[in-house]
Amino acid sequence: EVQLVASGGGLVQAGGSLRLSCAISGFTLDDYAIGWFRQAPGKGREGLACISDVDGTTYYTDSAKGRFTATSDSAKNTVYFQMDSLKPEDTATYYCAQGGATCVYGVGTGNIWGQGTQVTVSS
Repeated sequence: EVQLVASGGGLVQAGGSLRLSCAISGFTLDDYAIGWFRQAPGKGREGLACISDVDGTTYYTDSAKGRFTATSDSAKNTVYFQMDSLKPEDTATYYCAQGGATCVYGVGTGNIWGQGTQVTVSS
């Protein structure tokens, strides 16, 4: 069974950091890229980043560039999302999703989704 389990969210003050994890089962990072997305209350889902161990590519949208970093640990079949200098507008539910094989074309739309983890940034 394919599963993506996101964790690591929480409440943090503005300027703080969080590291989200996405534990993957049912496929490996050698097969598919992983995308990170978020959805704030009352807003649509927003793509943030993509990381691919298949071809070594990464991609960040403008919302993520400079503050957020996606990394992977193939031994643990887990992808991480380091978020620094957090702002109140980063408050959202964060999701990881299985993508295609590459991040060359962007974050993509996600094929299989995890359950999300809540991030709340207080001012």
